[in-house]
Amino acid sequence: MRVESKIEITAPPALVWEYVSDPSRYLDFMSGITRWEVVGAKRIGLGARYRMLLRVGSAEVGGLIEVVEFARAADLAWTSITGIDQRGRWRLRAGHEGRSTVTTLRLSYGVAGSGIWGWLADKVAAPTVRGHLRRSLQQLKRQVEHEQLRSAAAERRRSRMGAA
Repeated sequence: MRVESKIEITAPPALVWEYVSDPSRYLDFMSGITRWEVVGAKRIGLGARYRMLLRVGSAEVGGLIEVVEFARAADLAWTSITGIDQRGRWRLRAGHEGRSTVTTLRLSYGVAGSGIWGWLADKVAAPTVRGHLRRSLQQLKRQVEHEQLRSAAAERRRSRMGAA
């Protein structure tokens, strides 16, 4: 099953990237994520591994994932090593006038087992997973845009103090 959600964030891709590439921030904005922790010595970048769990109904599903693509301020992709078969991707693209970023979060997953039961489990989980993706992007947008406003206000205060 593949689910995807997009949102436009009024911030440059570099600022959005600070959030999506930092594993310590995932529990702050990712809806449904109950665990996102670094496993191993590499914290960020290609080859970094994380233990990730997502609540779907009464179950927590996930496992060990590894970053397989890491292009600064553009793309971050992972694939599962253990646990539920999954692939995820963050895709950031500059919007109009470089002031906004179109952010896409995509998750492809498959429930272990084949046949009708695996297909049925995928179909039942899809609305919940889709909702988590949509809420995650909304929360990311809120946090990034708030940080940008906070930083701009701090800069205005510094420049006023310097002019005085």
